[in-house]
Amino acid sequence: MRPAPGLAAGTRLLLFTGKGGVGKTTTAAATALQLAERGVKTLVLSTDAAHSLGDALERPLTDQPLSVVPGLDAAQLNTRHRWEAAWTEVADYLRQLLLQGELDPIAAEELTVLPGIEEVLALLAVGELAGSGRWDVIVLDCAPTAETLRLLALPEALGWYLDRVFPVHRKLARGLRPMSSLLGRDGLAPPDAVFDAVVRMATELAEVRALLADPATTSIRLVLTPQAVVAAEARRTLTALALHGYPVAELIVNRVLPAAASDSQWGRPFWQAQQEQLAAITADFAGLPIRRLSHRAVEPVGPADLLTLGGELYAEEDPAAATATEPLLQVLTTGEEQFQLLVRLPLADRRQVSAARSGDELVLTVGEHRRVLTLPSVLRRCRVVAGEVADGLVRLEFEPDPALWPRPARPEPAS
Repeated sequence: MRPAPGLAAGTRLLLFTGKGGVGKTTTAAATALQLAERGVKTLVLSTDAAHSLGDALERPLTDQPLSVVPGLDAAQLNTRHRWEAAWTEVADYLRQLLLQGELDPIAAEELTVLPGIEEVLALLAVGELAGSGRWDVIVLDCAPTAETLRLLALPEALGWYLDRVFPVHRKLARGLRPMSSLLGRDGLAPPDAVFDAVVRMATELAEVRALLADPATTSIRLVLTPQAVVAAEARRTLTALALHGYPVAELIVNRVLPAAASDSQWGRPFWQAQQEQLAAITADFAGLPIRRLSHRAVEPVGPADLLTLGGELYAEEDPAAATATEPLLQVLTTGEEQFQLLVRLPLADRRQVSAARSGDELVLTVGEHRRVLTLPSVLRRCRVVAGEVADGLVRLEFEPDPALWPRPARPEPAS
């Protein structure tokens, strides 16, 4: 078993994500090169299956970190290799099960790769590398936003499943073993080694999630271009990341046309459209640091060009500096035995937000994204009496539930 993932003292994680094609790989690589130039031992790591990080750095990359320039290593994750190396118990069981159904051995081998396993192993690899102590900063070039959201939501979703459903499955599997033996199908019920492997994986994922959700450790940077469609997706991504407990630390607006572009008849409409989007972005993302990168006639490729780009991006500032963020949940006491739960969801569209109480949990849905939150202990004996969505906050009013929070009997007045 690998050592549980953890973070070496002082190590920082920087995550770059955004809609495909906005330049997140370029900005991630530029940031990593700036850090290395300033004497910070840095690893830039791509979790994007598109394999564009090596193209940007003009270096062929592998699953193992390779030196790009002094102080900077780079790697491209190979999740299939990690699956074969780390989860042999699960793969062997699935292969045996499929072969019992008289499936072709080659097809059975291909089907042992579970849906979503690439995201799982990418997260585990991040945790493993972060805990190695080899680098001061790890820069993650993440996949486009949809894949990144699925990646970051995975640890909590898997943990919820294991807490509630997994024990039942395990009991059923143990009950199936005598029956499967009688039927001559001994591989039908999963052995304990398979369950243990899944539990181990979930534990490690939970530890990685704790690292990524801690703003003191991790900075999430959202890259976009000043275009209406891109900005709209960035707004939704900001809300979805907050829902899952990952606050965005700053925005990077890429490919901003210079004022000189407005001097030509051809360039003026594009420049004006960008100015309108920049004004809307500044207003909507108020309070969030925004960096800008100028549009370049030639795509920056290679360490020299990317280092120049990083200089424009950060100037004299620390590229790995932490940014203060607000907590997702906050409980306020609003009166005698009256409470208010605030859930911070910046830019949330109130028409797409719904909340439902389920036992000790709050099921919060924003559009197509859903998260199950365990209520703070003081609210578990309360009932929801009102709620609203406004100013990037979901406000839920709670009062004690008489069935769960009995009031002490008042003494009878003296006669």
